[in-house]
Amino acid sequence: MSKISIVTPCYNEEENVAELYRQVKDVIEDLGKYEYEHIFIDNASKDNTVSILKGIAARDLNVKIIVNSRNFGHIRSPYHALLQAEGDAVILIVADLQDPPGMIKDFIEKWEEGYKVVLGVKTQSHESPAMFAIRKMYYNFINRVSDIELTKNNTGFGLYDKQIIEILKEINDPYPYFRGLISDIGFESYKIEYVQPVRKRGITKNNFYTLYDMAMLGITNHSKIPLRLAAMLGFLMSALSLLVALGYLVAKLIFWNSFLLGTAPLIIGLFLFSSVQLFFIGIIGEYIGSIHTQILKRPLVVEKERINFRISTKNSGSSEIESHHVYSNQI
Repeated sequence: MSKISIVTPCYNEEENVAELYRQVKDVIEDLGKYEYEHIFIDNASKDNTVSILKGIAARDLNVKIIVNSRNFGHIRSPYHALLQAEGDAVILIVADLQDPPGMIKDFIEKWEEGYKVVLGVKTQSHESPAMFAIRKMYYNFINRVSDIELTKNNTGFGLYDKQIIEILKEINDPYPYFRGLISDIGFESYKIEYVQPVRKRGITKNNFYTLYDMAMLGITNHSKIPLRLAAMLGFLMSALSLLVALGYLVAKLIFWNSFLLGTAPLIIGLFLFSSVQLFFIGIIGEYIGSIHTQILKRPLVVEKERINFRISTKNSGSSEIESHHVYSNQI
């Protein structure tokens, strides 16, 4: 019997995790022909999320929990959990119920047809129209500048075959842009469109910094165009500056007594060139920061606790359920 792994990252989602667990379990049991595991990875929640999950895991051994030692962010933590999955197919679904659990059945049907990657793509959203428009503009922009074709309006919600997970393990990226890696691997994906529902409980954990971080990660990991644009724009502006300087020189020679340079062109030019320089220094800084992160090779997360994972017992080929285990992951 094939095994399906469901992976759910969570942080302060005490109002949603129990309902998500119930809906996912109903979908899998309705299919009736798969073993499954539901891995929750908690990013050091400050509410009762972990307590609720432990209560569920005590009743259902299919539920597995990873508790991080601290908040490792929205990029590293979900990726780490994906690499711990043992299923023949792995489905990533967030805890806030904005990824409809009912689509798990559709993902599995397409996986059975032979697709290694099945993605959920948002065509509309009941979230803020302004935020959805900004996200759409970002996806369009990054697709234009990227070296590869990225899937628009996909947050990672989807199914990934075990072969994809094994490839991800070999990549060993300490700060991965997951959606970009999936496109970079190159397997044909099937896209299922859906309308994203509004969050009913709790508040979103995304803010300007987390969204900016994700956006810049996608650009720096999959495009060299900003760097090349800096070089080309620098050349063009230096050429333009030379032409303007020659123009002023000629005008001054012809109209020596009447032509006055004035301070306005000097101030405007100074601020223009300074702002362009600062902008591209910032771009270069993002690339340097990305390189710095790669060189450090820190672990994706450090785990504080694991629950319901199987470990091999000493001097035997048998296994037992691991209730509590503290260790540092060195992926």
